[in-house]
Amino acid sequence: IAREMVGIEALSGIPGTVGATPIQNVGAYGQEVASTISRVRTWDREKGAVRTFFAADCGFAYRDSVFKRTRYSGPVPSATGRYVVLSVTFQHTIGSLSAPIRYAQLAAELGVEVGDRVPMSQVREAVLRVRGSKGMVLDAADHDTWSAGSFFTNPILPVEDAAALPEQAPRYDAGEGRVKTSAAWLISHSGIERGHAVGERASVSTKHSLALTNRGGASSEDLVALAHDVQDRVEDRFGIRLEPEPVRLGVDL
Repeated sequence: IAREMVGIEALSGIPGTVGATPIQNVGAYGQEVASTISRVRTWDREKGAVRTFFAADCGFAYRDSVFKRTRYSGPVPSATGRYVVLSVTFQHTIGSLSAPIRYAQLAAELGVEVGDRVPMSQVREAVLRVRGSKGMVLDAADHDTWSAGSFFTNPILPVEDAAALPEQAPRYDAGEGRVKTSAAWLISHSGIERGHAVGERASVSTKHSLALTNRGGASSEDLVALAHDVQDRVEDRFGIRLEPEPVRLGVDL
C-alpha cells in the first residue's frame, strides 16, 4: 500500500507468509491473490527440481489451487503437498486508489457503493476494523483469535440445490450454472450459536460463526469433534456437508 501497488489491500490483517498464499488462493472481502500473482517458483519434491508455474498453470479456484490439490506421492508424509513454494511474483497496477470494492460489508464500512474505488489506506483501515470485530486479527489475549480463520468454505451449489434453500439464505452467482451460499449463515441457522462448544477446550468463536477456536489447551481431537458437530447439524438442517478450508494432516473431516 505504501508503494501504491493495487490489488491486495483487502487482504490486510491475514496472518501467515507469502509462500502460503497461492496454496489456498488466499482471499477476503472481494479480493484473492489469483488476481495479482504472475508466477510461483516451487521445489518439486518428486522430481527433485525447481519448477515455475505461471498464473495460468496454477489452477486457481475458490480457496484452491494445483498446489493444494497435488499431493506428494513419495514416502512419509504422503498427505503433504508435492510442491514447496520458494517464491511468489506479483504483478500490480500502480495507483493510490483501491481496486473496485466488491464486498458489500466492506463497502458499507467505507460508506461507499459496491464498485467504487477509494484510497487504499482507507480500505486497509476498514478491513482491519471489520476483521477485528470478528476476532480475525491476531491478539494473544483474545481466545476468539486463536483459530485458523474461517474453518469452512462457502458451499458452491447447483442452481436447483440453491433453490431449495430458504428464501432468506444468501445467494451469489458463482458462474457455470452454480450458486455460492454463506457457510456462516448455514451454521447460524442450524441452531449453532456463537460460543457453541463441544467440551471445554474448543468452541465456535463468540464473534464469528465460521471460526473454530482454541479456548486453551485444545487438541486436534477437540477441534475435530467440534467441526464434526457443526457439519452434522448443518447437514441435518439443510442437506449440505460443509467442507473444511484448512489442509488437514492425519485428520478425517
